[in-house]
Amino acid sequence: MERLLEGNRRFVEGKSIHPNQSVERRGQLSNGQSPFAAVLCCSDSRTAPEIVFDQGLGDLFVLRVAGNILNDQILGSLEYAAEYLGNGLIVVLGHKKCGAVAATIGDGKVSGHIGSLIKAIYPAITNADDKSDVDSVCKANIRLMVDQLKTSQPILEEFVKQGKIKVAGAFYNLDTGKVDLL
Repeated sequence: MERLLEGNRRFVEGKSIHPNQSVERRGQLSNGQSPFAAVLCCSDSRTAPEIVFDQGLGDLFVLRVAGNILNDQILGSLEYAAEYLGNGLIVVLGHKKCGAVAATIGDGKVSGHIGSLIKAIYPAITNADDKSDVDSVCKANIRLMVDQLKTSQPILEEFVKQGKIKVAGAFYNLDTGKVDLL
């Protein structure tokens, strides 16, 4: 986690070093990967974790979906990262002014498969400090996803109990660029 937060400090200060982005690094990774962290984050184009955390190729195993929600495919991917890639950290990264969360709080008039996102985020409203505030609901959603990951059976719950993996929630401020742990 410290490595991620140090990268975020560089990003916030405008001193990103863009590590592990060389031709040599690309070659080193051609036969395999061992990312040190997995990040479940929103698809929002302003929240790319490799940039926000100033990381490079092979450093992060990233899963992006609007509202940083869980489904079987996301869980399977995170289990893969933990079991087969040796990943020891999962970060659920939500962000300020999340549109998927705003849609969930809104009037409920959505079309197509967007409703599946709303359905997944909706339980966070009941746990939010301010049920009408997007950022409050977003933070509640992050905490809910962290709790679900920690208790996901059969793999992640066991890895958490054994201390093989840590799961943390974080909130990205679009205005400042800073990531805060929840």
